[in-house]
Parts: sequence; C-alpha cells; structure tokens
Amino acid sequence: MNMRGWSKGGIICPMNFAMRKAAILLVLTGMLLSACGTNLWGTYDPSLTPTPTSIQTVLADPEPTPTNVVLPLSTTQAATVPPSPTVTPTAAVTPGTPRPTIVYFSQSGDSLEAVALHFGVQVSEISSPVSLPTTGLLNPNTPLVIPNRLSQTPTKLSRQIIPDSELVYSPSAQSFDIEGYVSSAGGNLSTFREPRGNVIITGAEVVQLIAFGSSISPRMLLALIQYHTGWVQGQPKPGVDETYPLGFHDPLYPGLYQQLRLIVRELLAGYYGWRDGKLTGLTFPDGTTLRLAPDLNAGSVALQYMFSRHLNYADWLQAIDPDTGFPALFTSMFGDPWERSQETGPLFPPDLTQYTFTLPFEVGALWAFTGGPHPAWEQESALAALDFAPAAAVSGCVESNAWVVAIAPGLIVRSGDGYVVLDLDRDGFEQTNWVVLYQHIATKDRIPAGTLVDAGARIGHPSCEGGRATGTNVHIARKYNGEWVSAGDPLPFVLSGWKTHYGSAPYKGTLTKGDQTITANQSGTYESQIIRKPGE
Repeated sequence: MNMRGWSKGGIICPMNFAMRKAAILLVLTGMLLSACGTNLWGTYDPSLTPTPTSIQTVLADPEPTPTNVVLPLSTTQAATVPPSPTVTPTAAVTPGTPRPTIVYFSQSGDSLEAVALHFGVQVSEISSPVSLPTTGLLNPNTPLVIPNRLSQTPTKLSRQIIPDSELVYSPSAQSFDIEGYVSSAGGNLSTFREPRGNVIITGAEVVQLIAFGSSISPRMLLALIQYHTGWVQGQPKPGVDETYPLGFHDPLYPGLYQQLRLIVRELLAGYYGWRDGKLTGLTFPDGTTLRLAPDLNAGSVALQYMFSRHLNYADWLQAIDPDTGFPALFTSMFGDPWERSQETGPLFPPDLTQYTFTLPFEVGALWAFTGGPHPAWEQESALAALDFAPAAAVSGCVESNAWVVAIAPGLIVRSGDGYVVLDLDRDGFEQTNWVVLYQHIATKDRIPAGTLVDAGARIGHPSCEGGRATGTNVHIARKYNGEWVSAGDPLPFVLSGWKTHYGSAPYKGTLTKGDQTITANQSGTYESQIIRKPGE
C-alpha cells in the first residue's frame, strides 16, 4: 500500500485518529530497516560494530580493518627508535593560584567546543576581547584566551604540514586535470588498468572515483601513490606488491582502488576526528601515545594520524618532516601548497550560514526519518548525512514511486551510479560553496547532469542503488568548499525549519521544530514519521 495517496493537490487530507493509527500500522513494515548499509555508508548496529572505547581511535570500522600493517615508508630499524613520548598529565595547581594563559587565534572550521577539547579546557574557561558566538563556527583569526593546561608540545610537532584546502577536494583543486597530470608524469600509473565492476578503468579514473566520493584532494591521493609505490613519476619501487600496492595486506582490499579506500579512511578519521574534537592524541604501533599540539589544523592532523597508524615515533617524525618527508614530496610534485591556500582563502569564510533548505520529498507524502547524523562517506568521515525512507507496503529494497526533490535551487553537476550532486552556486564545480549529495537514487527517472532545478524539483526515486542499503531510502549530506559539514552543531542541517541534533551514536538523533520532535528510527516507528506540509 503506497501512502502517498494521502495528499491531494498538494494539501494534506484530514484523517481521524483511528484511521491514522491503522494506516501507520500498514506502513511500519514498509519502512523497516530503511537505512544505509555497510559498504559505503555504514550501519549503526551494536552487534556488528563495537562501541569505541577511546577518543584516540575515533569511530569503529564497519568492515574488517587490517592489523599489523607494514608500509614501506622508511628504512629506519625499530631497534634504533628512541623511547616514544607519552601524554603528559596536567600539572597540579594550588587552589586559588592563577593559571597561566595563552592566546590562540582561531582557524577556519574551529568551534568553541572543539577548541576546548584540543586544549583540554571547558568552553566556559575560554574568553576573548571580542564577542564570541553562542552557536556556529568561529570566524578565522578570532583571538581566544585559554588556560594553558597542557604541557607544551615540542615545537616541531606543532608545525603545520599541509593546509586543509590541500587535504580535501576544495576550490584549490577544482580545475586540476587528473588525467592530464598522470599522462604527463609518464609513470607506471599512466598505463595502469584495473577492473572495476564490469569495466576496466585507468589509474587516473581510480583516483578520480576516490577523490569525488571521499572529497579528498586528487593531488593528495597522487602524492600518496607516488610515496608508496613510485608509480606516478616512474616505475614501481623495489618490493611493491601489485596486489597490495599501498602495503595493506588484506585479501578484502586488493588492487589500487581498494587500497586507496583504506588510506582515505585513515585520512578522514584524522581530519574529522580533529574537527569534531574527538581526536586529541596519537597511538603508535608499539602502544605509546602522543598528545597532539592544540594549535594544529585538521589537514596536518589527518596526515599525522595516518602515518601514526603504521610507524613508531622516529620513523613517523621522518615521514611528516616538512623539509624531507612526505610534505616535501607533495611540494615537489605540485608546487607550494601554502601559496595555493592563500589564493583560495579559508575553507569556511567569516559568518558562514547555510542556504534555506526544504525537506527532500514532496508535500503531503509520508516518509520516516530513518537515520540521524552518520558518516557521509566511509565510516570515518564526518557525521554529515541523514536518511529518509518513503512509506511502502513491503519492507526491504523495493521499487518506489515516491519522489526525492531538490532541497534548494541549483545545478545538477553529477548524476549516476545511485547518486545525484546538487551544486547550489551553479558554477559547475562541486568543490566550491555549498553542495548537496543525494545517494541511493534509482536509475529510473534519475535527473541528468547539467540540469538547472528549482527547490522542490523532482530529481529521482529513492532506492538501494549506489552502495549496500537495508531498505529503500535516500541518504543526503552537505559539503562546503569540499569539506563534509556535520549534520549537528555547530552548523546544524535545517530542513523546512526542522533542526538536526546528534544522538547517542551514529544514526541516532532527532529533528526539532518548535515544541515538535521527530526521533530517528530505522524501523519507521510513529515517532520517526514526517510529512512535509504546504509552505515548507
């Protein structure tokens, strides 16, 4: 039974309580477990994914993660590694003794909550000579006076090694020609071929797929391939395993595409773990730990975190050294990233606000809020996505006649393989300004790329296409200048006036509007159901 018949001419037909209760019982099974699956997006299921026990490991992986990975990053022997540092406890202070303070100038993407976690203080302890916002992001270069609770991290570890705009797929790389660069470099990657589904793709196409999906810069991906294999600028380095070229010896992840997925997951974990304040330290393979310098940027933390997963302290220092390590290789391949970042400007400009968005379905149609804030891409990415499922007579992955609609005016810049990408500034680049990703859009009636749309325009039907899903649904997420934007605070996703709030775990959460609350539930319970009203 399709409950979209409840609407007539865009007006919701009235129903008495008994009729509504009976109708709800009919649609519950149709909404059952309509949420994103574990392949691309991950499913919150405590029986499958253990609850994380340490803020230093960020989110648990939904799929088996290789252990004891050995990457060919350095010839330094473990026996020469000096004792690794450990987190230094906060020094005791006599009650009433004034604490020393430091002045920190906020960076693009900072929030008061994340800064407080980075510095090990409470938000209430942070002050400023200027007025601070109660919600939202801090404007770049806002002076913050913060108690100096942490022992000072060595200066070298505090040095930023890559701008945020060079780590994510930002305006800095919007015109970067992946195919052209790979071809002109003339290395093994220019002739590389790999099966992907029923087709054979080139090395440049592998990089392009990963870059667009994860929103990690293609320059960063190419530099990592060169660092590990030598394939971009020459022939393979000695000892490179073509089955596991990036050193992840796991039979579930053979080939360049799958190996890049694993390295991207580590970059996402570091980047968004720091952005949200969940990640404050590194744990090296030998079990020792290091507190991250609180004035680092998210891009630098992403690289530091990735290398710390495989290298003990001495080798790690070599890998992140801006003059001789990976950052130096990156610069030799693509020029000075800091100069490009100055031209691009901050990823999040001052006083950033989101567009006015509507709910992603038509007026009068019954849907359910089946997934609160959860990862936008891979399990380690920002909790930027929301899931909605249409009412249906049966559960599971079934064809739906319901329509997913544009939540704002814009240009369709990508369409295919289960996704549609809406570019709100209509410049044709999804690396700039606000962009909305729709996932699980059926092939049938899917809107083509290049189409200009108004808010409310039909873009396709919800489905299970484009990654594993447990039931017909649509997965929707925002990016700004290439960075996934978390669905909760500090810039909550607001749809037709419904404000998103985090829950106790990924996929949990609520939508609130005035005194109304809708609670996310994969089973489509009454508390999760939502109907878009006229005017919304």
